[in-house]
Amino acid sequence: MADPKGFLNHGREVAKSRPVDVRLKDWNEVYVPGSLLPIISKQASRCMDCGIPFCHNGCPLGNLIPEWNDYAYREDWNAASERLHATNNFPEFTGRLCPAPCESACVLGINQPAVTIKNVEVSIIDKAWEAGTVAPQAPERLSGKTVAVIGSGPAGLAAAQQLTRAGHTVAVYERADRVGGLLRYGIPEFKMEKRHINRRIEQMRAEGTRFRTGIEIGRDIKATDLKKRYDAIVIAAGATTARDLPVPGRELKGIYQAMEYLPLSNKVQEGDYVTSPISAEGKHVVVIGGGDTGADCVGTAHRQGAASVTQLEIMPRPGDERNNVTQPWPTFPMLYKVTSAHEEGGERVYSVSTTHFEGDEDGNVQWLHLTEVEFVEGRLTPKPGTERKIPAQLVTLAMGFTGTDRENGLVEQFGLELDERGNIARDADFQTNVPGVFVAGDAGRGQSLIVWAIAEGRSAARGTDRFLTGASDLPAPIRPTDRALMV
Repeated sequence: MADPKGFLNHGREVAKSRPVDVRLKDWNEVYVPGSLLPIISKQASRCMDCGIPFCHNGCPLGNLIPEWNDYAYREDWNAASERLHATNNFPEFTGRLCPAPCESACVLGINQPAVTIKNVEVSIIDKAWEAGTVAPQAPERLSGKTVAVIGSGPAGLAAAQQLTRAGHTVAVYERADRVGGLLRYGIPEFKMEKRHINRRIEQMRAEGTRFRTGIEIGRDIKATDLKKRYDAIVIAAGATTARDLPVPGRELKGIYQAMEYLPLSNKVQEGDYVTSPISAEGKHVVVIGGGDTGADCVGTAHRQGAASVTQLEIMPRPGDERNNVTQPWPTFPMLYKVTSAHEEGGERVYSVSTTHFEGDEDGNVQWLHLTEVEFVEGRLTPKPGTERKIPAQLVTLAMGFTGTDRENGLVEQFGLELDERGNIARDADFQTNVPGVFVAGDAGRGQSLIVWAIAEGRSAARGTDRFLTGASDLPAPIRPTDRALMV
C-alpha cells in the first residue's frame, strides 16, 4: 500500500468534461484532454490495497487493480502498463466504455465514494501509448494451425490477439466495411474516438493477425466452406437481434432501431457521408429505452440539432443511492445515472409504456401515445386515465437485444445448438456442439458488458489453443457459466 492515508486525505475526483455548449458543436470525446493527469496519482493513492480486493470480483477480467493503482501513485507508468496488459488486451476501450462494476465492488465504496478505478486505468494506457511502450508482440514461432474469428468486436479482437500471440495464423472476418464491430459502428465518437481502435488494429496487424472486411459468414461465404479452410473457428458475432416494439403504427416512417440510427453518425465521422441519412435536425426525438444505448441516441440527437429529446423507460426511476437490502455491496447496483448525454439536455420519463404511434397522411410518424404503468401483482400494468401523446418525428428503439443473428444462416449452416435464451450453447472450453467451433462474447452469453466480452474472448482463445495443440498456457479469466455479482 503506497499511501496508507490516501483515502483519508483525498476525496474522489473524476475526469472533467468540456462545457455542454462547446462539446455539442463537435463529435470529440466529452472529456477535457489531459485533465486526469494532475489528479490521478492522488486518486490512485485512495486505493487501500485490501487483503481481499473485491474489485477483482466485480471485474470479470481479473484486473490486478490494487497493483496498478500502486504503480500509478508512484508514477511508475511502465510497470503500471505491464500489470494492466497482463489481464486486459484493450484497457483504452474498457477505461472509456465500461460502466465500472469494479468500482461498485470497491471496499472503500462501502461507506465512502469508491476509488476512480476506471479513470486510473485510462490514464495508465493513454500514458503508455504516448510513451510508445505499447509494442506489437509477434509470436516467436508459428504453430502451423489456422483459426478464423467471425466478428471483430471486443470478444473477437481479444480472441484473435491471444491466438495470434500463441503462434496460430488468425484471420478475422467482419461483415461491416471496417474493423471494430459495435466499437466502430454503434458507440458514438463522443464516448470513444475511433483512433483508439485504429491504433490497436495496426498493432494486431503487426503481430500477424489478418483482417477480412465486408464478408458475412453465412451469406458471402458458407459456414461449411469456412470450416474446411481452417483448423478452428471462433464465433464472436455478437447478439445483434434487436428487441422490437410490436404496437400499432410501428410501420410508419421515422421509427428506427438504435443500431440503424447510431452507425450512420459513425459513418459521417469516417467521411462516408456529409450528413447522416437519418438526422434528428429540427425534429422532436423520442428514444424508447433507458439504458446506455438509449443515452447514446440522446447524445447523438443533441449533436444533430434536435428540437427536443425525450427518453422513455418502462421501469420506475432507480434510486440515487445503493439500497443495502435489495442491492447490497459488492453487487452492481441499478442507480439513477446522469451520463454526459443527459447533462446536455432532454427529458427522461419513467414508468411509461408506448401504446401506439400516430402519423401524417404521408406515413411519417408525428405522435407517440403513451400511458403510465405500475407494478400490480408483479406485472407492469397500465394506469387508467394516464394516457397522453407527445410529439415524435424521429423515434429510436433502444430496448436491448434478444440473441445472435439467425437470418444470415451462420447458425444453421454450422448446425449449432442454442440454449434456452437463444444464445449459442457451449461447453466448459467454450466449444459448441460442433468440434473445432468455439463461441465467445454476446453470441454465447447474450447482451453484456465490454469487460465480459474481452474476458470471453481470452477464455475462448485458451479453449481453442487447447483444441489445436493439446495444452495451453493462455489465461482463462472466466468460465462460460460465470455471471456478474447479483443478489
